[in-house]
Amino acid sequence: MVNATPTQPAGGGDGGHRPTAEVSGPASELSERLLTARAAEGDDAAFETLVRRHGPVLLQLARRLLGNDGEAEDAVQEAFVSAWRRLPEFRGDAAFGTWMYRIVTNRCLNALRSRRRTQPLESVPEPAAPEHQSSPARAAESAASVHALATALAGLTPEQRACWVLRELHGLPYEDIAAAVGIGEPAVRGRIFRARRYLTEAMDTWR
Repeated sequence: MVNATPTQPAGGGDGGHRPTAEVSGPASELSERLLTARAAEGDDAAFETLVRRHGPVLLQLARRLLGNDGEAEDAVQEAFVSAWRRLPEFRGDAAFGTWMYRIVTNRCLNALRSRRRTQPLESVPEPAAPEHQSSPARAAESAASVHALATALAGLTPEQRACWVLRELHGLPYEDIAAAVGIGEPAVRGRIFRARRYLTEAMDTWR
């Protein structure tokens, strides 16, 4: 599980941090912009609120990209630690959640690129299959389709996989996907088109 409080940067003590009491209680109702501003000034409670708001969906994203719970948790934890350290530089050009999508996606892309250089296809971990309350036959069929999808996703380039997951499973607009992956919108559309075509062909027997 993602730890809600990253290790504070070196320096210890108060370090000029704002009192966290200002954010306790109604913190969950505070606006994203205000929470981000307070967190940038060193308010731990404000940052913890942001982590609680965005942690679950970011962990889901990392699991879908990496197909491995341990790697996903590490990626999100490292992303939040990085964000905590970089918050004073955050200019607010995008929402905090969009910014975190970029950081998590970048970390996952780096992991996927490294994996493609060092791992054979057969060793790529599969995403966890959802629990089913139907018959064993349906459950077995679902498990097989999850394995087929994992194999198909492993055949995509890291950028194609990220673009497809961000669009199809998380519903991000093309502009945000382009920022998260670090490519232009036309390139995003092209990668999604190729990913859809490849996955459609690879999963044809499961349609």
